[in-house]
Amino acid sequence: MPDLMTGKRGLVMGVANERSIAWGIARALAAEGAELAFSYQGEAFGKRVQPLAESVGSSLMVDVDVTDDASMDAAFARLKDAWGSIDFVVHAIAYSDKNELTGRIIDTSRDNFKNSLSISCYSLIDVAKRASELMPDGGTVLTLTYQGSNRVTPFYNVMGVAKAALESAVRYLANDLGPDGIRVNAISPGPMKTLAGAAIGGARKTFRHTEANAPLRANATLEAIGGTAVYLASDFGACTTGEIITVDGGYHVLGMPQSENI
Repeated sequence: MPDLMTGKRGLVMGVANERSIAWGIARALAAEGAELAFSYQGEAFGKRVQPLAESVGSSLMVDVDVTDDASMDAAFARLKDAWGSIDFVVHAIAYSDKNELTGRIIDTSRDNFKNSLSISCYSLIDVAKRASELMPDGGTVLTLTYQGSNRVTPFYNVMGVAKAALESAVRYLANDLGPDGIRVNAISPGPMKTLAGAAIGGARKTFRHTEANAPLRANATLEAIGGTAVYLASDFGACTTGEIITVDGGYHVLGMPQSENI
């Protein structure tokens, strides 16, 4: 019987459709017995998320805008009213104006920089603060990053800076919340065919390149990422915190493409 997550409850933020990394994580957690709540922003996304939530037995959905304090207050108050406490939260939220992901980062506007960092990084800090107040017995905070945080990646620009900030926030949050038994980690998948990934220029070429050159000659799958999340959120991850765990077929270890592709 699946039971790694039996008895655990948590919020999954950032599901856009059935190809979302957040959905792959949610599906894996549910398969191991977790009880899930989902967030969405706006009616259009709510209509997409509802059938997915129902497919894993969830009826608890909260409409939340991570840039609005009142919206965040209401969302976490509803979780508290419904469950009293939670055991984990999955933060899969990032945003930048896609028009500013092309060209040079030196041309990034001040407004988009602030907006990208607020949504893609500060939201994790805000979510972690609110979630930790519902974790009296400890728990897990998970987020998603990408290798563009530490290596220059075409068409990523300000998102690379935002993900670098996010990864630093993971480490500081892990230190802050460790005494309360709360673990904070990030998963760094390789290129994925997702709604968010499709917004990045050259996505198809990048996907093909990493698949051809990764040591495993394969890109990450939703199942592999979901399994990693289960490990981190389950009791098997009890001593893992502050980590950035890469799930990319090994691509991140390379210094050059494979010899057959040079």
